[in-house]
This record gives sequence, C-alpha cells and structure tokens, in this order.
Amino acid sequence: MDFDALLYADFSKLNTAVDDWSDTVGRLKDLEEEAKSDLKAKALKADWTGSNADVTREFIEKTAGEFTDAHTQATSIRNILKDTRDELVEYRRQLKEAIERGTAKNLTVRGTGDGGFTVTVNVHPDRAAEDTGVPERSPQDATDLRDEIRGILKKARNSDTTAAKVLRALVEQSDYGFSDGYYKDRDSAAEAIRTAEKMAKIVRKGDPSLEELASLDHSLEKYADDPLFADRFASRSGGKATLQFWSNVTSTHAGARGDDLEMLKSLQENMSVTLATATQSDSIGMQRWEKEVMREGNTAFRGDPMKGLTGPLGLQVMSSLMGHGSFDSKFLDEYGKLVWEKDRSTALGPGHTKEVWENHGYFDLVFGKGDGQDPVNGFMNALSHNPDAAESFFKDKTHTEHMLESTKNTDRGTPVSRALEAAVTGVPHGGEVPAEPIPHSRDQVEIVKNVMHVIAEPGGEKLVDEATGESLGHIAAAYMPEINRAIAGRGAETIFMTNSEAPGLLEPRDAYRFLYNLAKDDDAYASVIYGQNIYSSSSIEAHIANPDFYDGTTKNAIGTIAKNSGTIEGVMANSRQDIEIGNSVERDEKTNKAFEQQGEFFKTVVSTATAVGAAALVPQTLAGQVAAAAASSFFAGTAAIRIDHIYEGRQMDGTDEAIYRSSQGFFNAEESGTKSIQDATDHALEKHNSDLPPNDMKNFIRKEFKAGWVDSDSILENATKRPSP
Repeated sequence: MDFDALLYADFSKLNTAVDDWSDTVGRLKDLEEEAKSDLKAKALKADWTGSNADVTREFIEKTAGEFTDAHTQATSIRNILKDTRDELVEYRRQLKEAIERGTAKNLTVRGTGDGGFTVTVNVHPDRAAEDTGVPERSPQDATDLRDEIRGILKKARNSDTTAAKVLRALVEQSDYGFSDGYYKDRDSAAEAIRTAEKMAKIVRKGDPSLEELASLDHSLEKYADDPLFADRFASRSGGKATLQFWSNVTSTHAGARGDDLEMLKSLQENMSVTLATATQSDSIGMQRWEKEVMREGNTAFRGDPMKGLTGPLGLQVMSSLMGHGSFDSKFLDEYGKLVWEKDRSTALGPGHTKEVWENHGYFDLVFGKGDGQDPVNGFMNALSHNPDAAESFFKDKTHTEHMLESTKNTDRGTPVSRALEAAVTGVPHGGEVPAEPIPHSRDQVEIVKNVMHVIAEPGGEKLVDEATGESLGHIAAAYMPEINRAIAGRGAETIFMTNSEAPGLLEPRDAYRFLYNLAKDDDAYASVIYGQNIYSSSSIEAHIANPDFYDGTTKNAIGTIAKNSGTIEGVMANSRQDIEIGNSVERDEKTNKAFEQQGEFFKTVVSTATAVGAAALVPQTLAGQVAAAAASSFFAGTAAIRIDHIYEGRQMDGTDEAIYRSSQGFFNAEESGTKSIQDATDHALEKHNSDLPPNDMKNFIRKEFKAGWVDSDSILENATKRPSP
C-alpha cells in the first residue's frame, strides 16, 4: 500500500464486496439450517437400500456438512474484508489529517509517482515576501511528519498484505468444498499465521530448550483447532523435521519429572491435535508434509547420540503423536497401509507382531502411559476419533481378524476395540453423540459380523478382557436390533424394528457364542444387559403405542420380545455361572462397579435421545421413522426407569459361599430380567391407555421370558463348549 494508493483510494468496490459477502452469509445460514433440519434429517430416516443406502445417504450427509463449512468460510471472508476496509479507511483518515497538519506548518507532502512521497517547505522564511506571514515551525517538524506518514503507510501496507495472505491461505485449505476455519477479523487470522511460523522455527531447530518447548506448548494449546495455524505450523515445520523433532525431545527429556513432565505431556497432546487439524487441509504445503511423513515411515530417527546408535522408525514417532484430535480420512487411509504392511510382515502371524516393532530397539516416545513402541496403538487411537476412517479400515475382513487376534500378545486391546466401536457406531471415542439416529450401514453390520465370528471361534474368549470388554459390550448394545433379529429368526422382522441396512446379516450361532464370551467381562456384561433392556423396553412401548406395526396381535409381539430377552439374558447368566464357581466377594464388587459405570454411560446416551452412537437401541419402523412412542417422552421416562431398575436389580451381595452365591446370582438374574420386562410393559400400558389386561400380560411375559431362559441352556450346549459342573 503506497502513498498515492492510500490517499486517493476508492473503497466503493470494497464496500460492495463486504455487502455482497454479508448477503451471502445470510443466505448460506438459511441453507445451512435447511440442510440440517430437512435434507440431512430426511436422509437419516429414509428407508433406502442398495446404492441409495451406501452412496446417496453418505453424499447427502457430507453435502449438509459442506453448507456449514460454506457458511463458516463466508463469514470469515466477510469479517476479514470488513475489518481490512475499516482499517484502511481509518489509515486514510490519519494520512489526510497528517498532511493537513503539515500544511499548517508550511510543509507540503507530495507523492513521487513510484509509491513514495516527499515532505518539502512551501515557502522558506528567508525567501518570503515582505509582510508575508509564514507559519512557525522547527527543523524537526518535517522529520516528524515524514516518520508519522511512514508509520501510517506501514500499518496500511501490513493490513493490506496480511489480508491477502490470510484470504489466500483460507481458500487454499480445501481443493474441493470449504474450510471450516472461523475468524472474527483480519488481525486474529494474521496473528495465527505469524505465531505458526514462529513456532515452526522451534521445531526446525531440532532440539530446543525446555523454555522454548513450554512456549510451543502454550501456542499449540491456544491454536490447536485453528486451521490456518495448524496448516502453516506443520507446512513450515516439514514432515521429516517434525519426526526428528519429536524423536529428539523424547530422547533428551526421557525421565522428566514434576512440572516438566506435565508440560511435556501437554505438549504431546497439543502436537497431536494440531497435526490432526493440519491434515484436514489440502494446501500444497500440507500435501508435501504428508508425503514426507509417509516416505520416512521406515527411517530410523536417532535422538540423543549418547543414548544409542539407532532410533525409532518414523511410523513409531508419528503414531506417538496421533493419540488426540481428528486426523483426515485420506491421510489415515494412506498411513494405515504403511502400518498394516509392517505389522503383518512377520510370518509367525498376528500373535508375534510385538517383535516386529521391538527389533529396532527400545524407545519411549510417550510422556505418560505407554511408550509408543507399538505404532498400531497410536494409529488405532486416531481411527477411534474418525469413525469414517475406522469403518474404511475395518471393512477389510483380514484387518479385523488380524487386529483382534494381535491383542492377545500386545497392549493394543483398548485402542483396537475403541476403533472398532467408532467404526460400527459412527461416533468418535469421547466425542459428541449425534442428535439424529445414524442407521447402520451394510459395511458396518459386516464388520460387526466379522467381530462376532472372531470372538465366537474357539479361543475367542481370550480376546475379551478388561482392555476390550467395554467397547465390545457397547458394540453388542448398539446392535441389539440385529442380534434380536438373528436370535428370533425369520418372521419376526416387524416385531424387532430397525432401520439398519442389513438387519438380517448376523449369524445366530455366532451371536450366541459372542454374547456368551462377552459375559465373562464385567463391563461387557453390564453393557449388554443395559442395551438389551433398553431396546426390548422401547420395542414393547412402540408396539403398545402403535399396534399397526405388527399385523398379528400386540400381545404376541410382546411375547416374542420377552422370549428373546429371556434367551439373551439366559445366555449371559449361564456364562457368568460357568466362570463364577470359586470366585469371591471381589468379583461381586467388580460387577457392581461395572453396572454403576455402564449405567452412567447409558444414562448419558439416553439423555441425548440416541443410543451408543448409532441410536440403534431406539426401535424404528421399516420406513425408517422413529416410533412415536420412542420419539416422544420415552427417553425421558421409560429408558431412564429401566436403567435405574437394572442397576438396582443387579446389585450383588458379597458372601463367603461362592457356590451358593453363584446359584443365587443365576436365579436373581432371571428374576430381574423378568421383572424388567414386566415393569416396562406396565409402564407402557398405563402411559398409552392400552386395553391389554395388566395382570394377564405379567403372567404371559413371565412364561415367555422363562421359555427363552430355559432355551438358552440347550442352545449353548449345542453352540459352544462349556465347563463341566
């Protein structure tokens, strides 16, 4: 921004641009709301099959999201343009006032035609005509005026150039679609870029001081979710330099304690979130960064030379920085191929993958829990925060089988099971549960089918433990509609309602054995009991509120639901009985704790009007509409009542008599299950003024639940190998 350009600037076109962008922001806001409330909502509820289910729904969901990003980007552009215009108008005012003050002191300011300017004396006092009044001034006045105008032009030039820089960076964030970065003005966006460039210098330095690392941590914490900052930080750091930096930091500061350790743990988390944000950008700089990271995946990054002659592989370093944040799906797809090829490179099978990564020496790449030695942990953590990428990875059956089997001899059980949970529920671990139900896709049901088969096979029970149990239990809970369909068999489709795209895909035998093995873990057991009770209770209410859902009698529909519940809970109880002989009071305490913990989880799920990510616990009609009974006060009433009842009913009293307690627990489980279904029916009958006689229904449910419970024992005898009494 030179002297003449600012002094004679015509801001009418900029004013028009600001007005046009303001109009665009308003229109996009309306379209965003329409896309969310109409387009996306209808797509989620539509009963589509085939390519419509696999492609169209996903396309509509992403399109709806693009409207949100478009509105955000348009708002940022409008804000930056408006802020820049206001600043330039203000600088022009300051420039004119400075020129006028100079004139009052007998000084003239003129442009030189090449962007510069001069300050000259109008009439020299020695040459002024007699009786001509010349304003008083000092020799310093001309210098002060020159410096003042230079300062104004410098600020105007900075405003103009940084606005252009920020706008270009904002647009370059995405090759297709829009950036989701929001900026209230030019200054905030420009400051983000300046800080990113400054922090990248610390990374490129290689082995900075603790003070510099603390400064980096502070900035990353502030800007970790800022798209412009993240892009510029990673791009300017470089992929290879990023890996070398973290190898150096973990090597140099190994054994850190106290405040230093806490700062380094924070830095690792903030680095992860920032890099995850950066991968969402399609800029040339980020494309280069990602290629470098991939290229250096099998390169050893030596840290402190005094601590060894080798170093961790690039894959190990990168994965140690992937525990937090949402990495881009394309990046995870490509990165996952590298990790997968390396992890399965041993000819000894998935039980020996640990040796693949330990052959390069021992390196602790994590400040806190874990050591980062196994890069699958970091990769799986990243997948657990990106359900789309997780689903894409586990669509390959061999991936699912290998990763589950590998948990037997590694410490990757929790990350793997969480990634699987994200893949099949559509909800990132620790993320917000969506407000709208997400139908299970055919690919998701296929993944669950594969998981079930691996767990159901001989030896599969070893895959269910404290590391994997919770997530596997959540998966089972989320897929109660499909599990109930599998157990009930052909003909019960309109009783067990769902909008799953493949409701009949699961194998009954695998379903029984899967549930049987899950019951051995307290968290998994509690999750299945909660999930089954919520689904069966809501199904009963849906049929009582809407008798037309099933063309038979409502009583028979409720009976089928009760019998299925008896079978499922019987399978779980038999499994518990098979393993509880010889156990002690300690097991009771663990079970009670699991029911309390999972009860809180399901209360949170229910309070958001959805279920374990996919909202599958809500019965839905074949047309995909949420049943009226379940869509209204159901979640606030029936489900919460069921959760409280289950927790209270499943409380177990410790005793020194393990055999007696085992028998007591078995029959208490049957009684609790029967009462839960009876209470759900009573509540629904009263709520919807049903003509069905309550006492008759209680007795009918008792008989049907008992029939299913009895069947579970003979089913298990045929389906799985059980211990002798």
